[in-house]
Order: sequence, then C-alpha cells, then structure tokens
Amino acid sequence: MIDLSVLIVNWNVAPLLRRCLTSIATSPGISICTAKGTLQTEIIVVDNASSDGSLEMLTHEFPWVRVIPNPVNVGFTRANNQALAYARGRYVLFLNPDAEVVGDALLIMVRYMEAHPDVGALGPQLRYPDGRIQSSRRRFPTLATAFLESTLLHQWWPDNPVARQYYLADWPDDLEQDVDWLVGACLLVRRKAIEQIGGFDERYFMYSEELDWCRRARAVGWRIVYLPTAQVIHHEGSSSGQAITARHIHFNTSKVLYFQKYHGRWIAELVRLFLLATYVYRWGEEAAKWLAGHKRPLRQERMAAYAAVLRTGLRHTP
Repeated sequence: MIDLSVLIVNWNVAPLLRRCLTSIATSPGISICTAKGTLQTEIIVVDNASSDGSLEMLTHEFPWVRVIPNPVNVGFTRANNQALAYARGRYVLFLNPDAEVVGDALLIMVRYMEAHPDVGALGPQLRYPDGRIQSSRRRFPTLATAFLESTLLHQWWPDNPVARQYYLADWPDDLEQDVDWLVGACLLVRRKAIEQIGGFDERYFMYSEELDWCRRARAVGWRIVYLPTAQVIHHEGSSSGQAITARHIHFNTSKVLYFQKYHGRWIAELVRLFLLATYVYRWGEEAAKWLAGHKRPLRQERMAAYAAVLRTGLRHTP
C-alpha cells in the first residue's frame, strides 16, 4: 500500500530538482518504497524535454525515482496528469522541482489529512530561500482582481485593497485556515477528491490550473486548508523564468480562460481586451525609451516579448 505519491514536473532545473528529491528522501517518516516506514512513498518525475542533463542526473543519482521522459514540453498540467495516471498513493502531492521540504513537513501534512477527512487538499507555508514568507493563500478572483492583481495597474498601485483581499492579507500567515485556493508549488490532494472531480484541466498549459482544481473541489464540498505548521522552501519561478515571453503568454491566457469558464464569454472578453491594452502601453513605453537611446538592447528585447504577446491575442489554443 502506497501512502503518498509525489508528482514532480521538471523542465531544465536539474540542480534544484536534485535538492528537491534529496529533501524528500531525508524527510523524517518517509520511506521510498524500500523498507518499512511511517509513510510508504513513491516519487514520479515527468521531464518535459529538458536539455540540462536532468534525465542523466535522475538515472545516476536517483534510481528509485520513476521517470517519464517527454520528447517535447507538453505543459505543466498535462505532464502532471501523466504522472497522476501512474500514481498509486492514498494521497497525491503535486510538488514543483524548485521546492524543498523542510523537516517533517510531509508527515505533518499527511497526518492532518488523516485527521480531517473532509479536507480535499492542503498546502504548507511557503518560504523564500532567505526565510521570508511567500504568499500562497488566495480568495477566488473577481473581475476587479483581473484588473488590479498581477497587471500593469498592480505595478502602479501594488498595495491596492483588491489585491490585499485576494492575497488574504487580512488573515495572519501563521494561522491554520480554510481558504478558497492555494498556490500549487506544493499541494497535497486526497485520492478520493481526485476520483470525484478528476485531475487538472489541460486547457491550461500552465498557471491557474490549481485555482481551477480547487474551485471544482470546493464546489462539491471539499475543504481547502492552509497549514503553516508544515513549511516548504520555494525558489519561485525557476523554470518559467527561463522563458519570459512564454510566461507572459501562458499566465494571461490562463487568466482569460479561467474567467471564460467561470464568469462567461463576455467577462472573459473584457479581461482579454484589458490585458492586451496593457501590453500595447508597455510596448509603447519601451519604444519611447528605445528612441531616447536608453538601454537599447533591453528595450528591444522587451518590445519583442510584448509584441509576441500581442500577436497571440491572448486566445486559448488547444
């Protein structure tokens, strides 16, 4: 009987993946399916066509990890669903390769789930490598959130009340609490919840997939819990930071798709046009700085990225 399946999707972050796997293997109470232990655990890594030696590292250093190599990058959601098809655990942990388990966090999380059978998913407190708390709790986004969180307006007004509400800034970081959804860098999910509502919606290439999953889980009565007594270090954006243009495209396309799915076509169209308008503004701002001769290589790089976003129209492509 497997208690815990740890699913990791990797793309070109071999050094961080090594630290991630080592932190799991040395976590108190974890047995990687080789001997009797507190939690019988399996680890499945899906590699999305990495070119940094990740597969070779996995073969030589972590032979107990089940590896699924993809010849192309199929996206974060589809790759997680690939791993999910092989997972046998009573609990499934979706874990980013740039995350490191602190102490007995895995044992704490599973024990909490066992004591609270109405909890469908929970997440630990995420921390940056320097020890600062990383925001990971969220309320469901509203139309105001679409305009004032992770947008140009948010850059101009970072501490706006809409974003603070969205981030649950009115609740302490050290308080165990029910939330609408959690950032998916480390998300422990009950097998029964997956059997009831399925895996991730693969229309999201990456971003918003955990928001969508938690919303579906909440809709059928499962609780989503933030558990700060368990902690995980997260080197945020290590994979997506390698492809800035793609990150802009996928983040905003997923946002539009979410609003279309839960708020309707016309609201989604309003969000899409607003986001495109912000990229027109950004392109113009960079062009003006380029004409003024200010850091021209940087301005040219950003103009190309913003133009690529505009060419997609932020429309979902199957």
